[in-house]
Amino acid sequence: MDDVSIRGVYVFGLFTVDIFVNAGQVVTGNLAPYFLTVCKPNYTALGCQQALRYISHQEACTGNQDDILRARKSFPSKEAALSVYGALYLAMYVTCVVKSKGTRLASPVLSLGLMCLAFLTGLNRVAEYRNHWSDVIAGYIIGTAIATFLVVCVVHNFKGKLLLSDDPPVQEQSSPAPLNLGRVESPLEKYMSSQETDSEDTQSWDLQEKFMAFVDWVKSLDWLFCFKRKRQRTV
Repeated sequence: MDDVSIRGVYVFGLFTVDIFVNAGQVVTGNLAPYFLTVCKPNYTALGCQQALRYISHQEACTGNQDDILRARKSFPSKEAALSVYGALYLAMYVTCVVKSKGTRLASPVLSLGLMCLAFLTGLNRVAEYRNHWSDVIAGYIIGTAIATFLVVCVVHNFKGKLLLSDDPPVQEQSSPAPLNLGRVESPLEKYMSSQETDSEDTQSWDLQEKFMAFVDWVKSLDWLFCFKRKRQRTV
């Protein structure tokens, strides 16, 4: 897989994380920890008699409207989601693709460093009262889920082709038929065949000798029979 496809999938994942986070922030509308600071409510105009009161009027806030709008979008944390997505995607890329020749600890240490940076980003958001713990955890879950899905199901651990690739499948090349070079007899086989031929010739020669001896014996019997007949006539 080429680097252009990997970068394209990475950018697509960034946009996907941003869309999911924005949808969650608009739907939930949770207030950030610093909401009252940027809202600057006018308690006198509202006629608040008590220290604790839910403010539901839009005219209650006298601060900057853009800051107030951002303070109303706290859940989930976009910074936490983007940081953990980028860290996890790059960590998987380093683990699966980058091969270091010097030491085996380079890839694990780099991956661990990226994940620590993502964790510190979420920790910083909570420490500066920008988000709640629940906002950061929800952002971590969204970023981790999208990064894992893209790496495992789309780019196949950076080893196969893309899930929606338009490249035609590569046809397997047919292996050429094996050449028939004939069978070469070994010297041992030649010797065995010659011995078999000699034994067959010897057997045939023995049969011929036996047959000739039998014929001679038959002829001797005929001569003896003829001699006896002549003797009987003489007598």
